[in-house]
Amino acid sequence: MQRHAEAVSLLHDVEVLHAIGDFNQKEKFVFDDQIINGIRTLIVYYKNSKNPLQNFLRRMRAYQLGFKKMQKPHLVHGNVLHNNMLFAVSLKRKYGIPFVISEHWSVFQEQNHRKISKSARFLAKKIAEKASFILPVTENLISGFQKLGINTPMKVVGNVVDTELFSPKFEKSEKFTFLHISNLISLKNPEKIIKTAIHLRQINQNFELQIGGDGDLKPLQKMIHLNNAESYIKTFGMLNLEQVSEKMNDANCFVLFSDYENQPCVILESLASGIPVIATKVGGISELLDEKRGVLIEKKDGQELLEAMKNILEKNVVLESSENLRKYVVENFSKSVIAEKFSEIYNQVLS
Repeated sequence: MQRHAEAVSLLHDVEVLHAIGDFNQKEKFVFDDQIINGIRTLIVYYKNSKNPLQNFLRRMRAYQLGFKKMQKPHLVHGNVLHNNMLFAVSLKRKYGIPFVISEHWSVFQEQNHRKISKSARFLAKKIAEKASFILPVTENLISGFQKLGINTPMKVVGNVVDTELFSPKFEKSEKFTFLHISNLISLKNPEKIIKTAIHLRQINQNFELQIGGDGDLKPLQKMIHLNNAESYIKTFGMLNLEQVSEKMNDANCFVLFSDYENQPCVILESLASGIPVIATKVGGISELLDEKRGVLIEKKDGQELLEAMKNILEKNVVLESSENLRKYVVENFSKSVIAEKFSEIYNQVLS
């Protein structure tokens, strides 16, 4: 949300309103009004409880109290088709303010529809009927919405990348480096990436795997230790964006072995950094990667991952230059491009 807001602020006046529940809070509502990267951002913290209905009502009240402190907008841009968007519906009903919704929630992918309750489906449809546009980050999500019977006008507007921060570094180490950054949860399959690196080591020893992020490193470190792999598999903890950029600058290839994804920012950041990507053919990833930007593999197929890593390491695949990888991202996902795409939709809604 923040990245999209920063992009839109290049062309429009933007204020961000956010409501967050806090179980430890004594007051019912606490206001945090600040400027974040040039954008006025008002976060209203509300006292959370164990009662879901009470939490929802407090969240709606938090939005109402926050809205009174904001400038009255011409248009509301919400994120995620969830019950929070009922506040946008109420603004449209009361003030005639139209709203659009950006969407990146993987639950709306067709294979995840079973996870959506009947009441959540009903609510999503009702909110979608009132929205002027739904703006998913992938065509894959549009297909998922259509399968749910949601026919609101839709247009893909992807995630945004800071192409000034993420750019190629042309001096690399002699040792080839594979990189994986995620929250390290099971669907990202970090253990399987490590297992594959251990197998690859038996074929080619001229590489290193860097793996980490804001997840639990202990089971990964134990696995690495048990396989005597500390010399070529390195772990790291949570990184800020600048540190992610530095990691990508030092890498030669990014690896993503997820069971499902939408449009992972790490893929776009890798390409902007001039490095190719190995990734599973899930969600909207195949909309980003072709045979010149990396290697697409089937999910859960460790043998395909091994072959892909081996082929990239041994330069058996012909890939785009770092300059062309970056050019693709700049032309499709930079702040100015995403700002123009949103602005075109806003103008259409307000005309």
